Parts: sequence; C-alpha cells; structure tokens
Amino acid sequence: MDASMIGFICIAIMLILIAFRAPIALSMAVTGFVGFTSIVAFQPAVAILDSAPFDALSNYSFSPIPMFILMGVFASKARMSQELFNGAKTMFGSWRGGMALAAVTSCGIFSAISGSSLATAASMSRVALPEMKKNGYSPALAAGTLAAGGTLGIMIPPSIALLLYALITEQSVGDMFIAGVIPGLLGLALYCVAVAVTVWLFPQLATPGEKTTLMQKIVGLKGLLPFSLIFASIITGIYAGFFTPTEAAAIGAALTMVIAFVRGMTWEMFKDAVNETLSISAMIFFMIIGAEIFGFFLSVSRISYSLVDYVNSMNLSPYMVLFAVLMLFILLGCVMDSIAMLLLTVPVVFPLIQAAGFDPIWFGIVAVITVEVGLITPPVGMNVFVIKSLDKELNIGDIFKGVIPFVISDIVRLGLLIGFPSLALALIPHL
Repeated sequence: MDASMIGFICIAIMLILIAFRAPIALSMAVTGFVGFTSIVAFQPAVAILDSAPFDALSNYSFSPIPMFILMGVFASKARMSQELFNGAKTMFGSWRGGMALAAVTSCGIFSAISGSSLATAASMSRVALPEMKKNGYSPALAAGTLAAGGTLGIMIPPSIALLLYALITEQSVGDMFIAGVIPGLLGLALYCVAVAVTVWLFPQLATPGEKTTLMQKIVGLKGLLPFSLIFASIITGIYAGFFTPTEAAAIGAALTMVIAFVRGMTWEMFKDAVNETLSISAMIFFMIIGAEIFGFFLSVSRISYSLVDYVNSMNLSPYMVLFAVLMLFILLGCVMDSIAMLLLTVPVVFPLIQAAGFDPIWFGIVAVITVEVGLITPPVGMNVFVIKSLDKELNIGDIFKGVIPFVISDIVRLGLLIGFPSLALALIPHL
C-alpha cells in the first residue's frame, strides 16, 4: 500500500481513538508507532520509542514551558488575581457593565503571567464570577465574559501555544512573542467593545456599580503593578536582546515567586505550586513525546507532500487554502485541547501554508487566534466547561449564549489580521 494512503488511514484511526476519549498523547504515540512500523519496519520503530522521549525531555528549547506554568501558579497562590480584579473594578465598576469590563481587563493582564487560557479562566472566575452574580449581572454575561476573557491567555505573551508553534515550525520564539503583542492587545480592546455594545443593546444584563473617587482609582492601580513589572521585564528583555525566551521564563518565574512570598505565600503553598506545575508540565511533555513519535511517522508517510500536491492540482487560491485550514482549526478546537491540537495539526498543514506563500510567523498568530475561538464554541468549548465546573448552578446554554459577542469580536480580529498582516509583524525588527 502507498505510504501516503497508510498515513491517511492512520490519521483516521487516531481521530477515532481520540473520539472514544483515549488520551491524545497516547493516541499520537500509538498511531505513530504503528504507522512507522507499517511503512518502514518494526525495529526502527522500536528505536524511535527508545529515543523520542529522551530527545523531547532533554530539548533545551522546551525548558520555558514549566517556568511559564510556574509563573501562573505562583500568581494564583499569592491571590494576585483577587487584587488585580479589585483594582480593575475601581477603574470601571461604576459604569453599566463596568464589572464585566474589569473582568475582561483582569483576564488580559493575568494572562500575561499565566500563558494559559484554562488557567486564566479558572483563576479569574473564582474571584470575579461570584461578585458579578451578587451585583445583579446576568449569568450568561458574567460567565460568557470570563470564558472569553480566559482565551486571551493563549495569545498575550508569554504564551505556551505561541512557544510550541515556534518550536514545531522552527521559528524564533522571541519573534513569535513580539508578534503576539498587538493582536493580544487588540483582542482585549475588542472584547471591551463587545461588552460595551452588549450592555448598550441589553441594559438589563448588567447594573452600574458604586462610584469611586479619583484617589480610589489611583490606589486601585497598585494591583496592576506586579503584572506590569513582570510583563515589561519579559517583553522588553526579549525585544532588546538582553536575554533569550528561556532566560526570560526563568526571570519571570523568579520575579513572580518573590512577589508571591512578599504577599504571604507559605512554604506549603510553595510546595503545592511546584507539584501543580510538575503535574501540568508532565501532561504537556507527554503530548510532546506523542507528537515527536507521530512526527517521525508523518515524515516517512510523506502525507504533507501529498497534501501540497493535491492542493496544487486543485488550483486553489492562497486564501482559499488558508480558509480551509482555519475551518479545520475551528472544528478541531471545539473538541480538543489547544496545545494538543497545535501539536497534532501544525506539522501536517504547515507545508500547505508555506506553499501558499504566507509568512510563517503571521500564520502562527492567525492559527492561535483561531484555536482561541474553538475554546469558547460548541459542542465542547474547553473554557466554557471550566467556568461550568466552578459554578454548578450555571446553565451551559447560557454560557454559550454569553460568549456570542466575543466570538463575533474574534472573527473581526481575524479579518483585520488577514487584511492587515502588519498588525502581527510590525514590531519585529528584522521584518
């Protein structure tokens, strides 16, 4: 049987395994091993099983992952999310829908440390959701705002998704982080616009909060200072060339640890933070090992080359190819974790994007935003279920209804990035 045909069959089998809730990492590893054995031989496949875990776990490029996770966990243990939300609330809380604006802003700022959409959504929801409901906000608006706000964690650097995309496609991690700044801030701004338009059209969904004085607003800004310090240190250091992304991750984790201890983090909380980081990191590295084995199989199956030849034979325009790839991302993003989806799909579709002539860094930003949309759309929407797990009284349908304005704003952002690629590439010095 033709190697490409074996490749397509094995990918179909892998998707079936995932649909039956087999672990994604294990599905990639098993499919990759069986596929490689079918095309090459059993003994070389065993040799890959022997070497792939060591190659993945000893790769220095992956070392920022646990550091960025540790930053987010330290921030949660130090209850920095509570102070951040309170500070944002003093700025916007007196407006109709101001608490929702505060929640979106807090999610955007917290994600600059967390780097994870799910962690951002969970941390900020524990703080903001009870207060929003207590102040008369519609459950749909409150939960939808936090589910959507959490997705900012996948784009605003430092982002684990951008880091993995850069490593998979052999792009500069620093360039990917810099490219994510404007689209990330644009997403935050458009989410604020979505809240403002929603409460203007449906004022019954939100109530104005208590007015605050100028002095209270100034004092409230202190909740933003730790995040601003860490974010500025990481981005400025990478942009100016003072240190590499790996060194930036270590510096960011160290700064967050110091701030957490100053704010009262105990030794027990520190050990819990390390254990939680190890648990999350192990899950991600297990997926990386599975993707490494799957990557060897993709290479020998030459399925990517077959796809490129097939697309070329159809005479599709570059933007038609892009549209098809983004639709695939949205569909898979609805039912799959974002990191797993990127590890699974990018090695397959990246040659198509290169053949279509698109800039790889720009495509990385567009791809990650598209994955972001999948995190809040049915039937799964990972962030939606994170919010639901924190408040059993919430109705899933209400949450999905609440994220509609934010999905629309994400589509607008995608349109702007496709129409104006410089939004992603303007800050990169050599482009």
